[in-house]
Amino acid sequence: MVGGTVLDGKRLAGELELELRARVRRVREYTGTAEPPVLATILVGNNPASATYVRMKGNACRRVGMESRAVALPGETTTAELLAVIDELNLDARVRGILLQHPVSEHIDERACFDRIALDKDVDGVTSLGFGRMSMKEPAYGAATPAGIMRLLRHHEIPMHGRRATVVGRSAILGRPMATMLDHANCTVTLCHRYTADLPRHLRDAEIVVAALGQREYIRAEWLADGVVIVDAGYHPALEGAPAVGDVELSPELRARAGAWTPVPGGVGPMTIATLIAQTVESAERAAALEPALSC
Repeated sequence: MVGGTVLDGKRLAGELELELRARVRRVREYTGTAEPPVLATILVGNNPASATYVRMKGNACRRVGMESRAVALPGETTTAELLAVIDELNLDARVRGILLQHPVSEHIDERACFDRIALDKDVDGVTSLGFGRMSMKEPAYGAATPAGIMRLLRHHEIPMHGRRATVVGRSAILGRPMATMLDHANCTVTLCHRYTADLPRHLRDAEIVVAALGQREYIRAEWLADGVVIVDAGYHPALEGAPAVGDVELSPELRARAGAWTPVPGGVGPMTIATLIAQTVESAERAAALEPALSC
């Protein structure tokens, strides 16, 4: 059987980085500064996975000619101390984007810290104000993962107007903004979560499925219809000899009958980072009073 379209996020992210490199050069030439724009990343504690994500984002910054400023804080950092760090970065004109790596220590008020990030530096799209403005179709940076998914779907010319889309997972930084963005693209959206009764029924008729529930291969192949577009935002490392997988059981049979699907890894993850970097570059362009070059 012939499989559907592979939504190759790694390849598209590489193409975006070439454009972003040129845009960073344009900002530096226009402003006449030798100092590149800065993406500040804040990591609280020593979570190995979070440290890896921060390192990957730093590498992406360097590839496009930006500077990555890593702020590493001990796990016992208080909410007040973290807010003070964010305040300092908000005031730094060179810092064009601020990323607070999720999750932070449980004793920290994460929402208060997210919401302290200045709107023009909220390039990860995590503030309540940014989400509200995005929901109302007002200017704001979208949550990086959903915005990256939308870039990937548009790049591959996946039809969305009038199609039935089901999002599984309702987190504030993925599921909820994803459902809103699909709604803005004129999909008819169903948002499912842990309390949804009979999840297979909601998936059976879906033409686009975004899996963002964080459970290893929870969504079974037989629950999905022929021709479905599968966007798997989950990532679960290799386990006892089995390869890394996502939230969907992406069997060879499902790949063959799906209309399109994201690989894990290499699908959603690279687009999240590329979108974070793209929104930081846009922030730098706006700060320099340059019209953003939004071809990507």
